[in-house]
Order: sequence, then C-alpha cells, then structure tokens
Amino acid sequence: MSPMPVRFHDPRATLADFTSSMLVRCPRCEHIAYFEQRPCTPPDADGKRYPHTRLVCRSCGLCRIRIGADHSSRYSSACTCPALWLRTGTRHGELWAYNLQHLDLIRRFVAADLRERAPWYDTGRKMTLVARLPAWIKSAKNRDEVLRAVDRLRATVITPG
Repeated sequence: MSPMPVRFHDPRATLADFTSSMLVRCPRCEHIAYFEQRPCTPPDADGKRYPHTRLVCRSCGLCRIRIGADHSSRYSSACTCPALWLRTGTRHGELWAYNLQHLDLIRRFVAADLRERAPWYDTGRKMTLVARLPAWIKSAKNRDEVLRAVDRLRATVITPG
C-alpha cells in the first residue's frame, strides 16, 4: 500500500503578508539582522501618517529606527531597502524569502505531491503567493533541488546552541 500523498492547501497568502518582518544582512557587520515595518503612526496635526521601520542586529548591536518621512536622518538609507538574508542561487534562478514563515510556506508547497487551490468560483484572492511562484519552483522535476536550497537557507538562520 502506497503512503498518503502530502497535501498542500493554498492559504491565500500574498507577499504583503510577509513584509512586516524580514531577515536581512546587517549593513555594519554583514551578519543576520532583523528588519520590521510597523503600521503607520497615528495621524499628526496635518492628518499625515508615517511608517515606522526598525533594523536590529544581535551580532554587533546595531539598532536603527526610522519614524516618519524624516529624510534628513542619517539612518534613513539603511532602513529603506536592506539586503535579504534568505537568498540563494540555483541553476534555474534565485530563491529568496523574507522570513522563516515565508520560507516554510515555499517548502510546504514544493514538498507537496498534491497542491490544492480554492475553487474557481470562490471569491477572494486569485493570484496568491504560491500562484505567483516561478514555474521552475513549481516544477516537480526541480523539487529536490529547491528543497535542498530551502534547507540550506534555513540552516543559515537556525544555528545550534
């Protein structure tokens, strides 16, 4: 008797669901750092709302916070577009993820033998994150290579001790 196929049911997540917190490369020491984007601040007297971003590195102690649209801050450039930590190349293309939850979703999708989507008549998001993945990631013939790449990325984050 053959084992049950591994199933994946699309949770209808989009890329925006994973952008609030990211694992990035520290601009000072090149080790792993944590970058988060918090919701906008309460409206000020003019009715404007400003985003709040924070970059924290546990290796070197770097902490950069940016609140609002203060472009005169010397920290603004480091907190706008940091380099992702979870990123690796394969012979088909580049595989990347914002954080471990994003990486886990990709892993569960790739590892699944049976991939289910919501029915076509169901309302809601149609072009979800897994629907927008490149064809080489979705292809069954590349499953082993993509899973090895995902495991390599996970190993860079989770260290023993």
